[in-house]
Amino acid sequence: MMRGFWMLGLLVIPVLVNAEEFAAKPEWRDVPKMRWLERDRPIRELLYEGESLNGQPTEVFAFYATPGTLSGDTSQDRNLPAVVLIHGGGGTAFAEWVQLWAQRGYAALAMDLSGHRPESPQWDATTKQLTINKDHRHLKRERLPNGGPDQGHGQKFDSIGGDTSDDWPLHAVAAVMKAHSLIRSFPEVDPEKTAVTGISWGGYTTCLVASLDDRFKAAVPIYGCGYLHEGESVQKPAIDRLPDDQRAEWIRRYDPSSHLAKCRVPILFVNGTNDVHYVLDSYAKSYSLVKGPRTIRIEVNMPHGHPSGWAPAEIGLFIDSHLKSGQPLAKLAEPQLVEGKVQVAYTAAVPLKTAHLHYTTDTGLRSDRKWQTISATIEPAQLVAPSPPEAANTWFLTATDERGALVSTTVQFAE
Repeated sequence: MMRGFWMLGLLVIPVLVNAEEFAAKPEWRDVPKMRWLERDRPIRELLYEGESLNGQPTEVFAFYATPGTLSGDTSQDRNLPAVVLIHGGGGTAFAEWVQLWAQRGYAALAMDLSGHRPESPQWDATTKQLTINKDHRHLKRERLPNGGPDQGHGQKFDSIGGDTSDDWPLHAVAAVMKAHSLIRSFPEVDPEKTAVTGISWGGYTTCLVASLDDRFKAAVPIYGCGYLHEGESVQKPAIDRLPDDQRAEWIRRYDPSSHLAKCRVPILFVNGTNDVHYVLDSYAKSYSLVKGPRTIRIEVNMPHGHPSGWAPAEIGLFIDSHLKSGQPLAKLAEPQLVEGKVQVAYTAAVPLKTAHLHYTTDTGLRSDRKWQTISATIEPAQLVAPSPPEAANTWFLTATDERGALVSTTVQFAE
């Protein structure tokens, strides 16, 4: 007989109450002071007012581009949808990420969340492409004279307790919300058509921001999730080293598990089966907290990084569907085990092309487990696949539409 399976989300209880202790400050919704550093190039550069650090004002660096800045004719920039881009750990504002979204028809702003300014991008006037070094780990950057906290473990974890003005998570959320307020104020932007997406620590921050800033119309955390204090998270040791009261305070204030139940922004969760930073079971517990519209994209062995994080086409298609009347991604219902088969009801604006069941029988670290994939059948109203084998401990289904857009069911875990 097939063993019982359960969704982690069905048994989730929010970690701690009093999550309102970390709430968005009203002034983060005000347009911050800003100044242009460069506004004649295709990708512009600016500084805007950040959150105070130890009583001192700070500034945040950002790249900004639109279809018009790239083409050299900003007169056509009207009522643009806009996206705010949040880098991951060790990252900075990425000019090529801004370029990708501007080429898609968006006003795009990417800020640095480490108190630094990266080198200016070089632009080939003939090819209309960036020629800057794209080795993201070694982009040159300089410390801002009045930059906010850096992005090391000390700033992310050890600063907890007492004055919150030196806490990196607070500065990160403030910087994103202020960037949102700023981009909404630009005359070429439609303030009611904005989205946010972030990678790794940027995905973590996206989870927080999507729970605290209801002005966004779509959010896409890539890799990032909550429950960093549990399971196999690589962040758990840093959290566990904190004294008990500070550990509890960090979870209550800054772990997304304390906030995601408040998220009502339509959200697309993107991750891989073997991610070592945001582990699959913690990921499932995180997305299961969301009570608003939610879509999931889990890819077997998705690599972890900035270019691989912003590469999936589903990110743009999802945001287009909420900001530009694009065709939505398919919706998959909860898997049902019926007479030796898995059945999944679905709706799809774009016809589905393929479907698969993915499972693992391995144990040990989730980041090391090998996955098996078998084909599923696409019927008019449901996907049908053989039941996973008795030894399978984790499984889910995916469906790909004619655009190549992949979506997933929730992940099922053995009892």
